Amino acid sequence: MSTYYVENFGCRATQADGAALERQFEQRGLSRATTPAQASVVVLNTCTVTAAADQDARAAIRRVRRENPEAQIVVTGCYAQRAPNEIAALSGVSLVVGNSHKHQLAEIVTTQMRTSDVGPQASDFAFVPLAMLGAIASSAVQSETDSRWTPKPDVRSPAQHPGPTTNDQRPIYVSDIFAHTELQAAPVFDVTAGNEHARTRPNLKVQDGCDNRCSFCVIPSVRGQSRSLPIDQVLVEVNALVNSGYREVVISGINLGRWGRDLSADRLPASGFRTNITGSENAFRQPKAETRKPTFENLICAILAETTLEKLRISSVEPMDWTDELISLVASSPRIAKHAHIPLQSGSDAVLRRMHRKYRPWHYREKIEKIRAAMPTAAIGADVMVGFPGETTAEFEATRRMIESLPFTYRHVFTYSARPGTPAASLTNQVPVHIARDRNKILRELAEEKKHAFMRTFIGKKLEAITLNSCGAGTLSREGATKFTPRSMEPFTEALTDNYQKLRLRGHHAPNQWLRAQVEDVLNDALTGATTG
Repeated sequence: MSTYYVENFGCRATQADGAALERQFEQRGLSRATTPAQASVVVLNTCTVTAAADQDARAAIRRVRRENPEAQIVVTGCYAQRAPNEIAALSGVSLVVGNSHKHQLAEIVTTQMRTSDVGPQASDFAFVPLAMLGAIASSAVQSETDSRWTPKPDVRSPAQHPGPTTNDQRPIYVSDIFAHTELQAAPVFDVTAGNEHARTRPNLKVQDGCDNRCSFCVIPSVRGQSRSLPIDQVLVEVNALVNSGYREVVISGINLGRWGRDLSADRLPASGFRTNITGSENAFRQPKAETRKPTFENLICAILAETTLEKLRISSVEPMDWTDELISLVASSPRIAKHAHIPLQSGSDAVLRRMHRKYRPWHYREKIEKIRAAMPTAAIGADVMVGFPGETTAEFEATRRMIESLPFTYRHVFTYSARPGTPAASLTNQVPVHIARDRNKILRELAEEKKHAFMRTFIGKKLEAITLNSCGAGTLSREGATKFTPRSMEPFTEALTDNYQKLRLRGHHAPNQWLRAQVEDVLNDALTGATTG
């Protein structure tokens, strides 16, 4: 039996795509290899958000080819969508499949296996026109006068094709991503180290693509327009996870707060969605009458009302999508984790305008203050970018002051990376790398200070946490850390609190359990404590 291995790079959305790819291969009878070195087909599911991400993908291609020279290397994902010819020219690459055709990747691969004279161990796949694949209606072909790959309708039946032919280049399947309407959905799991069966906290992608046009961001051009997983499919996936015993589900997307904007009214239940904003599971709220389109708040209400999920966690949501209704809903429901991640990017109005962001610093501040007032113990995180073209010392200082003054509990700090084809890449006055790195360091140090100050507020208090995995033994007290002896080593279990704090619980506990814990200390970037009744 042929085997496959999917290696993912980048964000949770890419990991969710990878999980969907694994589901595709399994449905076609392939078995999953434990490592790339053991697989006959290795799929590299790439990211392209930074130049470093591209470099990581190229390094992975070289590594796989070195460790498993007989493997077919299939490159897909955002880098494949952005620069297919560049990837196809790399030694060892057998096939390039962009995001536009990722939903049919396993079909493409297995069809090419069946039509190859020498089977899946061939040095190259035979080239098969896309129309030969049962579910595919168009092929990606290269114009003689244009080096870009563009979709070309192919209305011939498979019988009209002359059969497989070889191709001077590795086959490339890439077409217009903005014509792409499919959304792959398969949960991604947190996996216990050394034990793949102890999986916890599945992450379910319910939205993909983005209709924003931030000047620094390449994502819309490689993931396409915003599209939503219909509510009935979301509920099927969540209920399947609940029935499999999972206690927390994270919903995510590229622009999660835009969920539902592309769905039509006929995808709504006639009775509307039940909501527990008022504490009543029997209350119904209809979407706005003039649009009848579902909203992100509708989705959350439906999950709460139509499933028995114990805890729903919401991943990153843009500032202007944190409506008063959403804040109220998250704050009032004990079944929603008290955790808000709101991208900031910059605290300078001038920089935000150059970035083409849709909010001003005072709008952002108002949202954060409302969230903190509604949820005093919630984790509040943000993404921040330093070194955007033209960022002056004063503009950076505006960002630093804003971060210092707001109740953030963690931040992801990124250094600007010019991406080909984005408006920001052509801006003059690019910030020198050493200055951008210094600014990154300043914000990371500030983030650490604020994170630890927040964590210390929970010493002596009780928190809910879900167990992740047992990690052997370690020091769980400040005394044990400063006066280390073998007797100071204690068994512990890693856990994550409702408000997104790492917690080390004394003793060994089974994964995927919600427990009540008394916090005793903060040590090694984590809370420490013990279970309590």
